Amino acid sequence: MKITVSYISSLYDIKKTIDLINETDADGLHVDLMDGVYAGTKNFDIDYLQEIFKDNTKPMDIHMMVDRPSKYLDKILLLYPDCVYIHPKTEPGALGILNELSYHEVKRGIAINPDENIKDFAHYIPYVDRVLLMSVVPGKGGQKFLEETERRLKELLSYKNENNFEIYIDGGINDKTIKKVLDADGVVSGSFICKSKDFEKQIEKLNSDINVAKAKIQNNSENIESYNKEISETNEKIKKSKQEIDEKIDKKNSLKENRKKFENELNEKQ
Repeated sequence: MKITVSYISSLYDIKKTIDLINETDADGLHVDLMDGVYAGTKNFDIDYLQEIFKDNTKPMDIHMMVDRPSKYLDKILLLYPDCVYIHPKTEPGALGILNELSYHEVKRGIAINPDENIKDFAHYIPYVDRVLLMSVVPGKGGQKFLEETERRLKELLSYKNENNFEIYIDGGINDKTIKKVLDADGVVSGSFICKSKDFEKQIEKLNSDINVAKAKIQNNSENIESYNKEISETNEKIKKSKQEIDEKIDKKNSLKENRKKFENELNEKQ
């Protein structure tokens, strides 16, 4: 599981936060852009984004919480993002944007809010590389993880049977909640990391919890497999014993019949 870091809720200013993230083993930088119309309070000036991220060395995912992301796409592409997420309902030409991202070799992403039905976005899934499943209401950092996300993740995973895409979870991710989304390909963690004075330590905690939880699942799976094997072997023994008993009964019945036949023949001779 990959861990990307959102800087939106931090102890430090944007520049220092990004610098600190770049010093960690995080898998990427998650950029939340809000226009104040679709979500939150406006937090960016499109003309100054290159200046803000000029020293960034991490793969960058950009979450466009904006109305009509097409208005910003040309300048977003100048940042050379690894992935761009859009909210399809904000753009009439959403598939056109996904095609544009693909043309520029940028991963195509869509974001699905907690109050939106996953099935309503099923027709986009064949055309995306990643789905950002929101586990909080978009627009504000530091929110609590929504428990319904576990069920929604399972629902979204079912679409992987016929489509090749990644699932990332965004919102309220910490060392406790990350254990609830182990089947995701990645997570976005913000305040749990950036509200700490030691970013790397928090990332290590997340990775440790992932490894421990997965090891426990693996151990449980092995125990279940071992238990099932024992049951299977026991059933085979029972089946074999039953066959042996049936054979003995058949043999006994055969002896009875032979004896009865012999007695009948003997009576006839007398």
